[in-house]
Amino acid sequence: MMSHKTFAPGVASFATGIRKLTGRATYLLALSACNGSDKLPAANATAGDTAKAAPKTVLAFSNDQVVHGCVKWETVTANSGAATAEIPAQLMPNDDRTSRVSAPAEGRVVAVHVKPGDRVAAGQALVTLQSSEASTASANLLKANADFAARKAAATYAKSARDRAERLLIAKAAALQDVERARADDELAQSLLTQAQAEVGRATAAVRQLGVTESGAMVLASPTAGVVLDRDAVPGAVVSAGTLLMTVSDPSTLWLNISANENAARTVRPGSRIQFSVASAPGKLFEARVQSVGVALDSATRTVPIRALVENRNGLFRSAIYATALIESGEKLSGFSVPDDAVQLLDEKPVVFVARPDGKGGAAFERRNVEVGSKAAGRSLITRGLSAGDLVVTEGAFAVKSEFARGKMAEG
Repeated sequence: MMSHKTFAPGVASFATGIRKLTGRATYLLALSACNGSDKLPAANATAGDTAKAAPKTVLAFSNDQVVHGCVKWETVTANSGAATAEIPAQLMPNDDRTSRVSAPAEGRVVAVHVKPGDRVAAGQALVTLQSSEASTASANLLKANADFAARKAAATYAKSARDRAERLLIAKAAALQDVERARADDELAQSLLTQAQAEVGRATAAVRQLGVTESGAMVLASPTAGVVLDRDAVPGAVVSAGTLLMTVSDPSTLWLNISANENAARTVRPGSRIQFSVASAPGKLFEARVQSVGVALDSATRTVPIRALVENRNGLFRSAIYATALIESGEKLSGFSVPDDAVQLLDEKPVVFVARPDGKGGAAFERRNVEVGSKAAGRSLITRGLSAGDLVVTEGAFAVKSEFARGKMAEG
């Protein structure tokens, strides 16, 4: 009995040890199952490092994720088109419809009547100056008008005297010598009147050029209707002749300035039309008519300057914004047509997402690096990276891209 009592605690201790080992083994098996492996966590460290090194190319979406991200896909269609080059461009004011108002003489800025962005009419006052030249021009006009009035009176009298002398000569009541003298006086008076009239015209032109008003101030008016682009005039500032004070441009047309490489420029001709896009209207293409193509390469950029005219009557575009011009190279390409929104930039590379539906509303999405050959009418021609029958995400591609980017950040 004593030996049995002594042995019982030992059996209990052994049973307790067995239970602890069994519990630890169960814990390790459960932990390895969460990790997706039947190996111990320590053995899985190398595989995890390998996964971090290689970015994911496939990502699964549940039905809820597909619905929430408004993700849709469609089968790609084979297509062909001309190869296009995307070239940086910029929309600038049309210099043919732009007026730069400068100070016609030295003076002091008294008032500035408009500000940038204001729409002005032709002849509307822009800047008022005070200038000694304006006072001199005004005085010269007054003097010229007074001299003209005096010459006109003298010419009228000389003409009357000549007519009277000629009548008396016919009546044999005057000598021929007196008639000839009257004729000479009349011709001299008419000549002086012509000179005075010319002086009035010169003085008037000077006053108009300076914009001199009756008060003697210079008021510079807008030579054309348009929008004030720049205002350099500052009240109180003294400016010299030729100083730029205001820039007014008609925004109904703009210039699209392009710097193209030699190969792209070779296919462009004056009068032809090219397409361009702007960041403010994603997915839309607009047209411009080529006005000129440079005949020589720019020495600094080694590009050919191209200028195209853009109709802007609806005011969609603003000057100085950047654009992307699409110029056809003439080479024919074949591939698969997808909407422009289907192409996303991931890791600074163009990609599309190929869907593999799971039959439950969800899908697995594979990222495919692709090559875009051309763009037209809101669609891109993929020349490399897709195969016939592929299901490509056409809507909600940005949501899929965001999940790939989020997964990469989590791995990092």
